Amino acid sequence: MITGELKSKVDRIWDTMWSGGISNPLSVIEQLTYLLFIKRLDELHTLKESKANRLKQPIEDPVFAPDQDGLRWSRFKQTAPETMFDIIKDEVFPFIKQLGTNNGDGDPEDSTYSHHMKDAIFMFPKASLLANIVDQLDGIDMADRDTKGDLYEYMLGKIASAGQNGQFRTPRHIIKLMVEMMDPSPKDIICDPACGTAGFLIAASENLVDHHADEIYKTEKSRRRFNEGTFHGFDFDPTMLRIGSMNMLLHGVENPDIQYKDSLAQAEAGDAEKYSLILANPPFAGSLDYESTAKDLQQIVKTKKTELLFLALFLRLLQTGGRAAVIVPDGVLFGSSKAHKSLRTMLVEDQKLDAVISMPSGVFKPYAGVSTAILLFTKTNSGGTEHVWFYDMQADGFSLDDKRTPQEGKTDLPDILQRWKNRDKEMERARTDKSFLVPKAEIAGNDYDLSINRYKEVEYEAVEHEPPQVILERLAKLEAEIAKGREELEGMLQ
Repeated sequence: MITGELKSKVDRIWDTMWSGGISNPLSVIEQLTYLLFIKRLDELHTLKESKANRLKQPIEDPVFAPDQDGLRWSRFKQTAPETMFDIIKDEVFPFIKQLGTNNGDGDPEDSTYSHHMKDAIFMFPKASLLANIVDQLDGIDMADRDTKGDLYEYMLGKIASAGQNGQFRTPRHIIKLMVEMMDPSPKDIICDPACGTAGFLIAASENLVDHHADEIYKTEKSRRRFNEGTFHGFDFDPTMLRIGSMNMLLHGVENPDIQYKDSLAQAEAGDAEKYSLILANPPFAGSLDYESTAKDLQQIVKTKKTELLFLALFLRLLQTGGRAAVIVPDGVLFGSSKAHKSLRTMLVEDQKLDAVISMPSGVFKPYAGVSTAILLFTKTNSGGTEHVWFYDMQADGFSLDDKRTPQEGKTDLPDILQRWKNRDKEMERARTDKSFLVPKAEIAGNDYDLSINRYKEVEYEAVEHEPPQVILERLAKLEAEIAKGREELEGMLQ
């Protein structure tokens, strides 16, 4: 959890950037990401240097060559502002733009990171502003993974409203829950077709490293597969692609497949049935024109609604047997249009719908107050739904207002994970509980409505009232006491 001290440091940096002439929130994040990336590269080189000195061996895979020592954060931060400005603009920035352009094959186009960094622009207008920001960032320790994640989340959170095209960030703890429920394996091919800053892909990579490090780093082939073949993300915002690819590189994934692509507009046969796991919170922008939408998606579901088109896209991208954990607006669960019903019918009858987790409407504040749910399903093309697991999430560890302040102990997330992993015992639960199973036949009988309120039973506590005669007798007694008291008071006043 980000501390008050770290928050105030980021706030000061943000204010300095704003007053220095960089006022677009995305530009601020992008420029700060470059600097944090440069700082982290020096920290990584220092770690490798220490290990080499300890083992009395040459540095393995150094970040900086001996003649590039002056490009390190710890070196240039000690120079005068004008000198520092020239070093970063003319040497360090070109250096980070070409990172990964030669990973052994000699092909300058083989890194998605370098591909997205081609158009990166150094935007600091003056040396004094750059020196001030470098000085402030120098006080932030980026070595701890959780601190780094919290810092990045808070920085992204400075964009206080939903972006264009219905974009808003997924809270990191919700991402972590979804990844843990899916429990990815090193064999998975993971995709987020609306990846933004790559939050889902990063959480999946961290989960794999935490649980399968031995298998991932066992051989050169398995290491290469992890770095190049496991993670795939699409987005149509070049800034987000740059931030996402830098973010992945900082988190130890050297060459993920992060592509510029409008997922709904491009129907590429090569992507069909390619992925074994999809993790996503796609933007829900309302409606698209039929002409601008991939024709094969329209064949799955005839609609202009982006939330339904994305679900159709997920089904197209998944291999048979592939799983998905995705966030949808509540309207998908109970919408009455033909497209809504046909898609829900498809998930329940043709595929295997595993779970519907209803989330409180404040989860995405301050960006949006929309009610959402997490859908978990498996692509089978042959049915398989017997029961659907429902969970009514009431709390996620934060207040559900715009401030989203932490509330220790008030979270359903550990309970969700525990119950999900022990779904065999869920059959015994009553419909009044937070979670329960609903048979497919009942869902079909309710027109495939997937809203939890359709199936949850609410217990009303019986309140017993006294008989009217007893209440009237008590009132009469009170009135007599009042009359007697008034007579005594009048007697005292005479």
